[in-house]
Amino acid sequence: MLQRVSMTDFRVFAAAIVEPAEEGTTVLTGANGIGKTTVLEAVAFLGLQRSFRGAPREAVIRNGAERGYVRGELVVEGRRITVELELARGAGSRAQVNRQRARRRELAEAVPSTVFSPEDLEVVRGGPAGRRRLLDDALVGLDHRAATALDGAERALRQRGALLRQAGGRLSAEVERSLDVWDARLATAGDALVSARRVLLGQLHPLVEAAYRALAGTVRVGLRYESSWSGPYADALVARRREDLRRAATTVGPHRDDVVIELDGRDARLQASQGEQRCLALGLRLGLHRLLTARLGRPPLLLLDDVFSELDPTRTRALVLQLPPGQCLLTTAVPVPSGVQVAKVLDVAGLST
Repeated sequence: MLQRVSMTDFRVFAAAIVEPAEEGTTVLTGANGIGKTTVLEAVAFLGLQRSFRGAPREAVIRNGAERGYVRGELVVEGRRITVELELARGAGSRAQVNRQRARRRELAEAVPSTVFSPEDLEVVRGGPAGRRRLLDDALVGLDHRAATALDGAERALRQRGALLRQAGGRLSAEVERSLDVWDARLATAGDALVSARRVLLGQLHPLVEAAYRALAGTVRVGLRYESSWSGPYADALVARRREDLRRAATTVGPHRDDVVIELDGRDARLQASQGEQRCLALGLRLGLHRLLTARLGRPPLLLLDDVFSELDPTRTRALVLQLPPGQCLLTTAVPVPSGVQVAKVLDVAGLST
């Protein structure tokens, strides 16, 4: 359970402390622009090391400050855990769990969370990056091997991309030897990552379909992984090498893949209504939350950012019934729906220290 989160030079807060209820829902109240969503963003940052609002790291550091800090204090199965983030403009950011330098896998395990926000709609109707990120965020917290493959693929892509840019479109013997090395590393990590994504999508599918039906009625939901290449990835990299040199970029790989979401065979991105897309976004988050709960043996922290304001009363009631028990932080621009167990109300205006 999250006991306390402290923010220093984070967004609008010079210094602030939040102490949520350990069970049930903590409702964050206050005027628009006062920092309600920022509190949820800081909590999610502890596990994700990035903003769920899509903001670059520099944007969450308070204007006029060079660094921002977020500290979370938790108790998990009787063990005290402290997570500390130091956010810098440019290089120099650090993350620690119990004073030990931590990678994103350790952070995801220390502060698992599920975020529901208006931005989730873009996962369904936006470009492929949001759908890939949805899977990869879950894999980091669920599968150590997949997290290692993700790190390896990202590192190899960066190095290969830098080499392609330096080559200037010319395939010299030295460039070819270096490409052979990075292609081998990228192929190994990329194949492992895509395999893990496919497995996760298969596990997630029935959970998302069940959640969507509870929210919006009986409809067949389809989730299909769409790869940017066929056959062994190593062969695809060799086949695209000259084109990659010409473009100075890696044109096939897990960073180019997509997840196709369908409703009764219709492409949800292009042919679903906004109401259907919103319910799909909620269904995806509910499915992931249930999968994480089953794997971790405890529910992740639930962060609800103004999710009720865009739902009609029927879907609001359905969502409330679907919300799992556990610790929850909620911001809302409308009255808290009946059925939500409110354990504590915090006025964000009084959080600053």
